[in-house]
Amino acid sequence: MNIVEHAKSRHTTKAFAPESKIPAGTFAQFCTLLRHSPSSVNSQPWHFVVASTDASKARIAQATETGYAYNAAKIRNASHVIVFCARTSFDANHLADLLAQEERDGRFATPEAQAGQNSARSFYVDLHRYDAKDLQHWMEKQVYLALGSALLGASGLGIDACPMEGFDACRLDEELGLRARGLTSVVILSLGYRSEEDFNARLPKSRLPEDKVFTML
Repeated sequence: MNIVEHAKSRHTTKAFAPESKIPAGTFAQFCTLLRHSPSSVNSQPWHFVVASTDASKARIAQATETGYAYNAAKIRNASHVIVFCARTSFDANHLADLLAQEERDGRFATPEAQAGQNSARSFYVDLHRYDAKDLQHWMEKQVYLALGSALLGASGLGIDACPMEGFDACRLDEELGLRARGLTSVVILSLGYRSEEDFNARLPKSRLPEDKVFTML
């Protein structure tokens, strides 16, 4: 199956088979894919909290109890659940970590190239911090780039997935101690294999036609 067929065939799974677990090797591939997601100026302002035991998934499911109970089973019955988090600040330490990793990975032919990368990334961070004043929103946009990679990648690995914004982020941040770590939850992704009760698997996929979504200049 090619990538277009995956895009056309994948769907948001509404019910998972709790007995069906993602093999460790397959999940390791998924994590590698997720870690290599794109981000603006390679900013990587994210962190991923992974739950695979009943107890850890139950901790995440608590955030659905008030107002979002319909999502609880999608968390508890999944094989793995990932909380996609954004940083709450983009500080000098994170900038330094990024630059040091790029140097270790051999991205700089000269010291000038390294300085140029640092200057360019700092420019965009400061642009969103001081001028646009939307740094948190900008960082969360990068998290959603990672989510897009995760959804298509999961399909490529034969994994079913369900992204969810329906949860109490404040409660989840508190439960997982995220804010003390400079993080905040943005979206939850449940992964596993669909059950016979997944009604969405039986429905035809629906998207607006090409002439509604493309303008060819």
